[in-house]
Amino acid sequence: MDVADLKVFEAVARHGSMNRAATELHTVQSNVTARIRSLEREVGVALFQRHVRGVSMTPAGQRMLPYAARIAKLVADAKVAALDDGAPGGALTLGTLETTAALRLSPILSHFARTYPQVRLSLTTGTSCSLATDVVECRLDGAFIAGPLEHPDIHTETVFREELVLVGPRTMRSLEPLKSTQDLKTIVFRLGCSYRQRLETLLAEMGVQTAVPLEFGSMDAIIACVAAGIGVTLLPRGVVSAAAEQDLVSIHTIAPEKAQVETLFIRRHDAYVSSAMSAFIDVARSQLGPIMAAA
Repeated sequence: MDVADLKVFEAVARHGSMNRAATELHTVQSNVTARIRSLEREVGVALFQRHVRGVSMTPAGQRMLPYAARIAKLVADAKVAALDDGAPGGALTLGTLETTAALRLSPILSHFARTYPQVRLSLTTGTSCSLATDVVECRLDGAFIAGPLEHPDIHTETVFREELVLVGPRTMRSLEPLKSTQDLKTIVFRLGCSYRQRLETLLAEMGVQTAVPLEFGSMDAIIACVAAGIGVTLLPRGVVSAAAEQDLVSIHTIAPEKAQVETLFIRRHDAYVSSAMSAFIDVARSQLGPIMAAA
């Protein structure tokens, strides 16, 4: 079984399309199709069902997918380990929540880049759910996500703790008006965001009727919509404190048991910890202080 075929298989499974997988892999669709057919002949069963909108995995493909990602990762780790002479270098692919990137990561990333210029660090943003999936399925070396998370394949450590606050227009002086608002609009990140899930739970417990959430891909857009009076959101206090000081939005404290959230750094238990990853963790611990250092 060829590792290159497994990488193609994983890309097709993730995109649900031979064409989109080919674009990601910088090849042509006919090459992707040929590799999938070759792999299906080798395992003796169809891995995808073809239809007009693309492809979907068969039950056999779904069972095979976790192993394909792990095999490809193990081969990549073996190469990294062989070349890793202890001097941090090579590629390091990390993920983060957008709020964490805005609030916490700038000093870590700048210090790391200055200290270890030979490391090709790439950073992508996403929701806690999508980032955790990318780490489990070996597309990311590590990620900062909102806790809690329990997964048998994932190592976690707490990096810091945040207080979540409900954020509304500057004219909203308390939470009481929300209870009488019909179809309140919530301004949130896409599905899979833990802050969004907490907001929906909080409002439901208050008996507040909400409309279909308005989804945005950036924190700035969310804050701007709340400032414009379109709806409310739930974010870490540190992210919105500047906007509140400028009287653009109002901040409302919620019960401590609902407000406290831990941000975790996660990576696979079985992944090779490269010198680049070790160096990044050391820098993060030195910058973030006692919480991560004690984890």
